[in-house]
Amino acid sequence: MKTKTSNTIKRAVDVILTILLLFLTAYQVTGEMLHEWFGIAMTVLLIVHHVQNRKWYGALFKGKYNPYRITLTALNTLLLLSIAMTALSGMSMSCHAVPFMYGFIDVMTARRLHLAVSYWTFIFMGVHIGLHIRTMTAKLGEKKTMILNIVFTILSGAGLCLFLRAGIVNYILFRTHFAFLDYETPKWLVIFENLAMLLFWALIGYTAALISQKKGEKYTAKPLLLPTAAVFIGVLLYLA
Repeated sequence: MKTKTSNTIKRAVDVILTILLLFLTAYQVTGEMLHEWFGIAMTVLLIVHHVQNRKWYGALFKGKYNPYRITLTALNTLLLLSIAMTALSGMSMSCHAVPFMYGFIDVMTARRLHLAVSYWTFIFMGVHIGLHIRTMTAKLGEKKTMILNIVFTILSGAGLCLFLRAGIVNYILFRTHFAFLDYETPKWLVIFENLAMLLFWALIGYTAALISQKKGEKYTAKPLLLPTAAVFIGVLLYLA
C-alpha cells in the first residue's frame, strides 16, 4: 500500500513538472511574474523529485552498467547541471519571486545563459521522458503500440518543424540573449506547440531506449525508422 501511494505521488510530481515545463517555455502566455513563480515552483518540485529518487543516486556506484543505464546516467547528469544553471540564471534576473538574488550573475550574461540552458533543459527533459516511455507502454498490445508510434511520429515531426521555425537552435548555441516570441498566436496553441516540440525529443529518448535496452537481441536499424520519419516530416514542413 505504501509503495503504491509513493508511486502515485511520484507520477503526480512528474505530470506537474511536465505541465510546468510547457508553461515555462511559453513566456508569452504567462508573463514575467507568473513565469518567475512557475520557475520557483518547478525548482522546488525538482528537489522533491530528486529526493523521491534518492535510491537511484545511492546505487550509482553499484552493479553493472549496461547501455541503457549508461545512457540514463549520462542524461540525468546533463539534466541536473542544466536545471541548476537554469534556476541560478533565472533567479539572477528575478524582480518578483526572489528579488534579493537580482544581479547575482551579471544580468546580460544571465539572460543569454538562461535562454540557452532553459532550452537545453527542455531538450534533456524530453529525452528523459522518452527513455521511460517503453516501460510505461509495456502492457499495450502490438496494434495499440503501432498506432501510438504513428501518432507519436507525426506529432514529433510537426514538433521538429516548430522547433526549427522558432529559432531555438540559435538559443541553445548562445547566439542571442533574447527570444523572439509570437504574442498573436492563441495561448492554447502555444502550449500545444511546446508539447509537440517536447514530443520530438521524447521520440529521440524513446528510440535510444529501444536501442539500448536490447537483451541478447541482434541490433537492427528498425528503431531508427521512427525518428527518421519524424525528421523527414519536420524538414518537409519547414521547407514548405
